[in-house]
Amino acid sequence: MATSTGTTEQVLNSLKQKYASVLRTIEQQGVRLTHVHVQDNKLFIQGEAPSEEAKNKVWDQVKLVDPQFSDLTLDISVRAGATASQSSTGAASASGGQTYTVQPGDTLSKISKQFYGDANRYTQIFEANRDKLSDPNKIQVGQTLTIPNR
Repeated sequence: MATSTGTTEQVLNSLKQKYASVLRTIEQQGVRLTHVHVQDNKLFIQGEAPSEEAKNKVWDQVKLVDPQFSDLTLDISVRAGATASQSSTGAASASGGQTYTVQPGDTLSKISKQFYGDANRYTQIFEANRDKLSDPNKIQVGQTLTIPNR
């Protein structure tokens, strides 16, 4: 009979192995990790990047490993005082939540279903990104959205 601790450790080790290149990129980019653990059978990584560019390089690596990142929750904010392409980017990251880069075929409902398990919560994502979005039906591939923790 396996203990839940043993199972959690096995899942953690398996996911760390899968995302080893992401963890290397995090280290190379100088991202300061605050949490790495298994939560709901997903690898949960939380940290603070020294710049928006460093954060984007980590996300690029994640997409190479698993474009759906179905077994990963990545919450990387940009360090306060870091230079960002837009001042609102740093503010959005600092307000909590995680970021997501829009992929081809995405809708706010689809993103909401992925993060919350409920497509109808898309309005929370829209409201958190009012500085970038004027219409919930008009999101652009490559856009970085803040996904609030709620």
